[in-house]
Amino acid sequence: MSPLARRLAAATPWTVVAERDVSYMRVADDRVLVVACDSHGGLGPKSHDAIAVEPAILGRFALRVPLLELIATGATPRLVVDALAVERDPTGDAIIAGIRAEADAAGIDPAGITGSTEENVATVATGLGVTVIGDAPLDRIRVGRSASGCVVFLLGRPMSAPRDVFGPDEPGILTVEALRSALSVPGVVEALPIGSAGVAAEFAALGKTVGCRVETTDDWPCEPDQSGGPSTAALLTVLPDGAADTARRLADIGLPLARLGSLQ
Repeated sequence: MSPLARRLAAATPWTVVAERDVSYMRVADDRVLVVACDSHGGLGPKSHDAIAVEPAILGRFALRVPLLELIATGATPRLVVDALAVERDPTGDAIIAGIRAEADAAGIDPAGITGSTEENVATVATGLGVTVIGDAPLDRIRVGRSASGCVVFLLGRPMSAPRDVFGPDEPGILTVEALRSALSVPGVVEALPIGSAGVAAEFAALGKTVGCRVETTDDWPCEPDQSGGPSTAALLTVLPDGAADTARRLADIGLPLARLGSLQ
């Protein structure tokens, strides 16, 4: 059981515990509710958006971030809530289509998607928030399982707009299927999707969570501050024994894989 799971087990039911941008609540003796969210503003098809993005693509990327964060914890996504600060027709419908496409790829029941749009005020810029709610048994929570000696790999290619122009089907970026495959590889301890803070910052956060210092290699495949934008890559911690074999299995997933260092 991870340290986070032990904290939840010791907490009073319905007490909220937050760790690395995700919230956890024990709702039964052995069950945890897990909540992740993300927001986007100024990205979209409207006249005052800073970056032009097709609304369906925006919907897919908006869901990806909290969805990957939640799956990385060991939880199963059950419910998607979208809060769209745009009209339903046409912008909202196109965003929702993207959200539904990404949810379908993750195996979420279409009945588990709900939300709201802005029908009272005309909008000139796009804004939206997406929340994903899931659940997990206490003993499936992965966050904080890493320990000193674990080897840290980067899976996927970290990319972020406006520096990079790409879509949700860009070769080399992390997907729900790829993350699930990685977590099923023997020897993989936990995962942390890369966000806007950048690769090095997420590496440091990972070490802080488990009380370890980080040691890095000299040949990273990207700049340390490279943003992962909509979670286009993830950190994976791997048990030191058999790390080379684990790396070979991870490479079979078909995404870029690089060793970044270790936890000490």
